[in-house]
Amino acid sequence: METTAVTAETTAETTTSATVDVAIESLQEQVDRASGFFSKSLEYFKSMLPLIIVAVVLLALGYLTTKLVCKIIEKAMGRSKVDNAAKNFLISVIRVLLYTVVVIMALSVLKVPISSIITILGAAGLAVSLALQTCLSNLAGGFIILFSKPFSSGDTVEIDNTVGTVQSISILYTKIYTFDGKTVFIPNGKVSDAKVINYTETPARRIDLSFSISYSSDFEKARECITSVLNGNKLIMKEPTAVIRMSGHGESSVNIDVLAWVNNADYLSTRYDIIEGVKASFDANGIEIPFNQLDVHIVK
Repeated sequence: METTAVTAETTAETTTSATVDVAIESLQEQVDRASGFFSKSLEYFKSMLPLIIVAVVLLALGYLTTKLVCKIIEKAMGRSKVDNAAKNFLISVIRVLLYTVVVIMALSVLKVPISSIITILGAAGLAVSLALQTCLSNLAGGFIILFSKPFSSGDTVEIDNTVGTVQSISILYTKIYTFDGKTVFIPNGKVSDAKVINYTETPARRIDLSFSISYSSDFEKARECITSVLNGNKLIMKEPTAVIRMSGHGESSVNIDVLAWVNNADYLSTRYDIIEGVKASFDANGIEIPFNQLDVHIVK
């Protein structure tokens, strides 16, 4: 019995020792593989280090050169009569192209085959064109805006129900400052497809207003009140002549249309002045501005 127990213990110890040896050998093998991988990586890095340094220097020089070229082009355009929006757009496109060239040159220094770069760029371009159709549409819209010139930087425009002053045209977006202090970025693709109203294209703009008086009020007297308000406002143009005409018979009022011309810069202030002046003149002359009325007839 004792001999059998000793033999079992010896066998167990031998098995455990063999298992430990196998584990140690496996661990040693993994360490050797990792050490070989890091050694090869270090050797490859040492061999490529000069090329990597050259590529980094090339990227830095390319970055500085691109900034310098863009500044030179910007100054040259500043001396000419190129619109600011067009200038910003062209500089953005030139900057992207120059950066692309610099990156390709750095990759070629690292001995990446040019054919492979072109193939990768072609495949990436196809994938990007499919995934970013909207961005490409905006880019094409930017070129359309640039060459057709429906507006220029500083113009007051209405695009997609947004009214404001054009600040700039970038590669993808048109930047507009609205009169209530908001900054709106409208995609160029939408701008090229939208109805664009350029209020700066013509120096003058017409104010269209409508006033209502009661049927019991004197229309001619009301017209005299409105005429007096228009004549007293020096911002309203004498030519074309302002129009004050009865435009309709409403359910509870007589409607009067007022059409007056002013300079674009004076549009809002003059419009407010006319509305306030007409209200004060109507009150002073007893012209009634009616509420909605409903006559009810009871038949017995």
